[in-house]
Amino acid sequence: MIKKRMTEYIELLKKLIATPSFSKEEHKTAELIAEFLLNKGLAPKRYLNNIWIEHPANRVGRPCILLNSHHDTVKPSSSWHTDPFLPIQTNGKIYGLGSNDAGASLVSLMAAFIHFYDKLLPFNLIYALTAEEENSGTNGLESILEKFGKLDLAIVGEPTEMEMAVAEKGLMVLDCSIAGIAGHAARDEGENAIYKSLAIIEWFKNLDFPKVSEFIGKVKTTVTQISAGNQHNVVPDLCNFVVDVRTNGMYTNTEILEYIKTNAGCNVNARSLRLNSSSINLDHPVVFAAKKTGISLFGSPTTSDQAIIPYPSVKIGPGDSARSHTANEFICLSEIENGIKTYINLLENIQF
Repeated sequence: MIKKRMTEYIELLKKLIATPSFSKEEHKTAELIAEFLLNKGLAPKRYLNNIWIEHPANRVGRPCILLNSHHDTVKPSSSWHTDPFLPIQTNGKIYGLGSNDAGASLVSLMAAFIHFYDKLLPFNLIYALTAEEENSGTNGLESILEKFGKLDLAIVGEPTEMEMAVAEKGLMVLDCSIAGIAGHAARDEGENAIYKSLAIIEWFKNLDFPKVSEFIGKVKTTVTQISAGNQHNVVPDLCNFVVDVRTNGMYTNTEILEYIKTNAGCNVNARSLRLNSSSINLDHPVVFAAKKTGISLFGSPTTSDQAIIPYPSVKIGPGDSARSHTANEFICLSEIENGIKTYINLLENIQF
């Protein structure tokens, strides 16, 4: 039955690939999704570029599960061998930007939701297809969460090879700077801000927070950008660098920021404290259902919309995270088929 009905979801995925939907520019894919659901006789709702639909049998007082994935993409790199917006189906694979991250999860979750649409469920079910995930924007899932009321569980669709992430690292981006004194490079003058920064960058490289998460390990700090100087013969009086901090749930973002500000020896400003690490109690019904149905558990080093969901959540979806944001991105048809089956089987085994 799933194979017979897969065709329409594959065709939707191809249309999504063919429609550019960079973060903050998802209006055309939002229209495609809404039109698809309307043509199936469903009643989607829309706010900005976010689409969601509620199960018709939802009732007040029952547990509520949110199914969520995103329809925005990153911009393609210059290394693509083909047009990233031209969906190519060959040898059991579909190539195209967003096919793996997160088009496959989006259509698989949609197929699972529609599978249950005319069935009675022991819980409420909402499916949301949201924007601005790739740039952690505020006009995506975060802008509509309050419309759903309290959630007992969110299942976030991202490429995980259908393993279940029960913990996910958070993200904090730091803008750092250190001042020197300008001088002529030919003379022993000034105070070189680049040289002063070397020890601080080394400090970030070796920074070690002692508390370790069982599933996602240590806090990780990585210097990813640096800029200084404006002329070859002038000693630079300012060096700026960016630090990518992946948090592990053992500390709040605020705690980590305060420690770094106190000890780094430079000016430090966080762009945001919103993207927290997330984890779920291993006694939660969805984890029990995963174990019952043979789904492996793991901790994810990458950040998703889980970071802004203040309710229990897990991340699971078809595809491989290693293909995300890469040239010649693809998804296997077999991965989508397995994704649909696994989502359905997982939902059938959740008991609150």
